[in-house]
Amino acid sequence: MSVRVAFIFALFLAGCADNPTPANPSFPVTFSQARQALDDMAAAPRALQRPLVVIGGFWDPNVSPPLFKWEFHRLTGDDRIATVSVGFCGSFDECRQKVIEAVDQAFPTHDPDFTTEVDVVGASLGGLVARYAAAPSDDNAHPRRLRIARLFSISSPHSGATLAANFGFTQFHHDMMPGSAFLRALAAADAQATYHVYPYVRLDDEIVGARNAAPPDHNPLWLANPPLALLAHAGAMSDPRILADIALRLRGEHPFSTEPAAPLPDDPG
Repeated sequence: MSVRVAFIFALFLAGCADNPTPANPSFPVTFSQARQALDDMAAAPRALQRPLVVIGGFWDPNVSPPLFKWEFHRLTGDDRIATVSVGFCGSFDECRQKVIEAVDQAFPTHDPDFTTEVDVVGASLGGLVARYAAAPSDDNAHPRRLRIARLFSISSPHSGATLAANFGFTQFHHDMMPGSAFLRALAAADAQATYHVYPYVRLDDEIVGARNAAPPDHNPLWLANPPLALLAHAGAMSDPRILADIALRLRGEHPFSTEPAAPLPDDPG
């Protein structure tokens, strides 16, 4: 089975239950509405508002970035999409350099401090890596930063990963633990950030945890995980509701989700 066919098949499986509960009042979309929106966008592609960078996840052998590239090219007809695989980086600094080098190669600029301005779709770890690549650098040998306009993250460990406590073998793993020094420093740097984060997640995420999928003091754009579907974390990557919402925003059209994002269902606030 080709990767494209597998991706489409995953979209079909993700839609086994059209409107799972609980419903998110700030993200009121069913699977059938999302699939129809994807079909409509594919039939009438509209160009990206700016170049797009897709960053893959942890232990991803460069599978998801090409799939996202194919999907967003199908919906926009735009060739300005670069992919970055960070699945086997040994540190956040290594991931950061891979992202900046890839953006510089795909979309060159003479700016000595920042890359060309881009939108970013970050799958899992990719969303956290993008935030770090956009933050001020402590490495005098590599001071350049990623210039982000909008960051669309899917199940990203912005506030840590619940599973990290079970595999904290290296400093890289420790950095992804909730409350780590790395995450606290990154949250402090966010005060100067000028880009907007759209943090998508499915409830009951078994890898990151729905609460951790948004930066501190933010609510994620959450959706219920349908019964009998893929696991929440993996399933979010091919969820047509999430893909359609991101694509609508990338095309400059009215999305399904609205802000401020509603609190998580178990959040008393």
